[in-house]
Amino acid sequence: MAIKMQNKIDTTFSATSMSDLVFLLLIFFMLTSTMVSPNAINLVLPKSNTDKQLVSKNIEVYINEDLLYFVNPGGSKAQPIPFEELLPALQDAAAKDNSDMKSIVLRADKSVPVENVVALMDVLNEMNEAYPEGERYKMVLATEGK
Repeated sequence: MAIKMQNKIDTTFSATSMSDLVFLLLIFFMLTSTMVSPNAINLVLPKSNTDKQLVSKNIEVYINEDLLYFVNPGGSKAQPIPFEELLPALQDAAAKDNSDMKSIVLRADKSVPVENVVALMDVLNEMNEAYPEGERYKMVLATEGK
C-alpha cells in the first residue's frame, strides 16, 4: 500500500512578476534621469541676490573649474571644445538657433578667472561681426539664486 504525501513542495520559480518589477524600475529610472539637474556639467555658480530668470536658454556655454569649454552640452558625456575651435562651435550653434531672443548663457564656475570670461566675450564679438545690428547675440552670465 502506497501512502502519498498531501503537502508536496513545489521547486519551480515563476519569473513573471520579477520581469514586471524590473520593467517598472526601468521606467522609473528613465523618467527620473530626465529630471536631473539642468546643468550637464557640475559647476558651482556665483551667487546672486535675485532669483529672476532673465532669458530663455538659447545657446549655453560652460566653463568648468579646469577651464574646459563646452557649447550646448548634451549630457554627462559632453566633450570639451578647445578654445581655438570655440568660434566655429558657436557659429554652428547659432545656425541651429531659431529663437527670437538672441542670447548666449554663460555658465562659468566661480573659480574661473575673469580672463577666460573676457576671452569668451572676444570670441562672441568676433562672431557678431557677421550679423547685422539687430540680430547680434548678447551674453548673459548665469548665477545661482539665493
